[in-house]
Amino acid sequence: MKEDIKLGYKKFESTAYKYAQNPQKTDKLLKKTMKKAARNRGTLKDIWKNLQLLMDLMKSWSKGEYKDVSKKSIVFIIASILYFISPIDLVPDFLIGIGIVDDAAVLGYAIKQISGELEKYESWKEKRHKEV
Repeated sequence: MKEDIKLGYKKFESTAYKYAQNPQKTDKLLKKTMKKAARNRGTLKDIWKNLQLLMDLMKSWSKGEYKDVSKKSIVFIIASILYFISPIDLVPDFLIGIGIVDDAAVLGYAIKQISGELEKYESWKEKRHKEV
């Protein structure tokens, strides 16, 4: 499965770099991601909290509010999101019941790989919330 995830990531890496060059462009991507995630919340229940945090990080980054995240992590996150929203990936979404499983695995893997970045962002977010 890990090799499948790496293959999926490579497929979307060049597009992810383009998004990373234009943070404002990610807003539309995030909206699509949240719609698909909401439709599949049951399948994503194990990663839901961290997925929400990941989306918040991307929103804060795209608005220029949060900059303490590496470009490499941003590209990795965007590539994972692109894989998630793509209807045609290693296991196409039209395969009812299993089409979302690989997408959830990719997101889970991404969350695990950037857990340090997510923790750092969560601390920043909490500190910022206390200041407001």
